[in-house]
Amino acid sequence: MPTTSVETPPGTDGVSLSHGLKQRHLSMIALGGVIGAGLFVGSGAGIAAAGPSIVLAYALSGLLVMLVMRMLGEMSAAYPSSGSFSAHAERAIGPWAGFTAGWSFWVLLCTAVGLEGIGAAKIVTGWLPGTPEWAWVALFMVVFCGTNLAAVKNFGEFEFWFAALKVGAITLFLGLGVLAVAGVLPGTDSPGASHLTDVLPNGGEGLVIGLLASVFAYGGLETVTIAAAESQDPVKGVASAVRTAMWRIALFYVGSMAVIVTLVPWDSPAVVEDGPYVAALDRLGIPGAGQLMNVVVLVALLSAMNANIYGASRIGYSLVRRGQGPKALGRVTGGVPRIAVLASCVFGFLCVLLSYWRPDDVFSWLLNMIGAVILVVWIFIAVSQLRLRRRLEREAPGKLVVRMWAFPWLTWVALAGMAAVFVLMAREPGTRVQLYSTGGMTLVLAALGYAWQRARARR
Repeated sequence: MPTTSVETPPGTDGVSLSHGLKQRHLSMIALGGVIGAGLFVGSGAGIAAAGPSIVLAYALSGLLVMLVMRMLGEMSAAYPSSGSFSAHAERAIGPWAGFTAGWSFWVLLCTAVGLEGIGAAKIVTGWLPGTPEWAWVALFMVVFCGTNLAAVKNFGEFEFWFAALKVGAITLFLGLGVLAVAGVLPGTDSPGASHLTDVLPNGGEGLVIGLLASVFAYGGLETVTIAAAESQDPVKGVASAVRTAMWRIALFYVGSMAVIVTLVPWDSPAVVEDGPYVAALDRLGIPGAGQLMNVVVLVALLSAMNANIYGASRIGYSLVRRGQGPKALGRVTGGVPRIAVLASCVFGFLCVLLSYWRPDDVFSWLLNMIGAVILVVWIFIAVSQLRLRRRLEREAPGKLVVRMWAFPWLTWVALAGMAAVFVLMAREPGTRVQLYSTGGMTLVLAALGYAWQRARARR
């Protein structure tokens, strides 16, 4: 059994954090985490490459994500922790693993905060031309930094209403789309299966590109297991969120792709230029569809900013509580790790400045470096679950409130799926650089974590 320094008391690091999140907050955070800007905008490139087979691509990657979430849910229900998979990796594999998974994810989240701020600012400056993008990014950063510096229930309330708007928008879209496909929506004619005759228009290569695009669109689901540690009933919260993951993914992702490729020709320029949802709404003749979707995408981006600042601050706090970072980040005031929140916001804003100052070298290098981090995290989750499940069955079977299906076979299937995605990334020129850059960062962090582990053991 590896030496570990997981927070005291074992399995929790929320002893100094407040427990202000209610079940309704967790439920909406779980729902909202599925619906990101990547779904509304990024799916267009996947459709253009894969054609109607994008539905299969999202279904396959969705199955992989469901397995990962089930594994993470099993461990998070047994050991609620704001460190989530980082704390589980430390407990199961060793401190170096928790260090590597935690800090790589922190860099990913902070960089994503900057990217989302830039994307939101571009939408607002489109409405208000002449206003500087950086000023809007600064405003968004100040607002959400302030939200996260206050009591955690403020974060929960923001995410609750953000998620409610996103869920409402996509539910309305799906309802209108299904009516149009069925031919019962007034003013529209059903296209039937006329757009689905060529399922693989670009062959297997197109499906691969669509599959890679869909894998990274699922990022954000992990936040609910981080937030659960600050809820009134962490075990119940995690269990409920994980158990409903299947229908959420099937409905929002796979369902959306099926509606879009049925309504709109997959090779329509509007799918990429305007976004797939705008293209579908225009096909239905809904006036102002573009601006309507811009509002929804803006909400999705702001929601992601809020959630990623929260997630980064809690991961950073957890790492420090386990002795794996600057002690100042572990300082808690009013139930909130405020120094960790500020550090996460400063790093996020630094990414924004880099995008203005050095977009062609430093910023692009940073983007490549975080390109495959989520896959690295998923591998740590799977390996941790393989190890912790056996230990739980021996030592504390009562903690297995959520159980991984068909253990250990489906865990190995998930690992094989992750390995396959890595191979596909290595084959594609567009993702190969990301794979190698992320691999380099992961090796550096693993070496630092291992050196820290050895030094601590000697002390």
